[in-house]
Amino acid sequence: MKACVIIPARFNSSRFQGKPMVKLCGKEMILWVAEICSKAVDISNVFIATDDNRISNLVSKSGFQSILTSPNLLTGTDRVAEAAKNLDYEVYVNVQGDEPLINHNDILKAIELKYKYPKSVINSYCSISKNENPNNLNIPKVVMKENRDLIYISRARIPKSKKNDEDQTYNKQVCIYSYNDNDLDKFLSYGRKSRTEKIEDIEILRFFDLNINIKMFEASKSSLAVDVPEDVKKVENALREIHTLQ
Repeated sequence: MKACVIIPARFNSSRFQGKPMVKLCGKEMILWVAEICSKAVDISNVFIATDDNRISNLVSKSGFQSILTSPNLLTGTDRVAEAAKNLDYEVYVNVQGDEPLINHNDILKAIELKYKYPKSVINSYCSISKNENPNNLNIPKVVMKENRDLIYISRARIPKSKKNDEDQTYNKQVCIYSYNDNDLDKFLSYGRKSRTEKIEDIEILRFFDLNINIKMFEASKSSLAVDVPEDVKKVENALREIHTLQ
């Protein structure tokens, strides 16, 4: 099994400038994520793909490898695809740098499933908690077939019942993906965002236009991502609870 993790990290996030370097409980978020990834694969197989020397210098000082990529890439997956051209692995796991609460076992699961379903891209999901609002446009909602093949991901509240849906449960995307070279080459060479990808601002939707199936798996626990500055306090509270930090 030859797999690596690539963490795409862009400084100029449209919703949160400098997001990878925001400190959570005193440690930069990108380092929280990289350390979790190194529990799943050896630290020698963890790479941070970035277009910013500040991020590159930070992770390098902490013992992680960085790959400088173009500042003109459209999405994190494009960044992973460009970085992968410098590497030689069978499976590439994309872990978004704003997911500091993921479980390293879910990374291992993404690798395992990519070997089991080599013609599918693998992605993760979890249920939306009672403390989260399914109407929140920063939370992509997931709709799947019963075999967990993805039907659609949307920022809208889906699936939507025409009846009172107060008790309805919803699933949200967790940004752990696994691909092979073929998946990434096709994604990058598409050269633009697909129509639905552009409308929803959800990059995985491009694979639909590439006729590549997406197989979902349930994350081992609920996850909170840092999408906007208002998310920082919630994630810090969760980190303190998990790691008994002061």
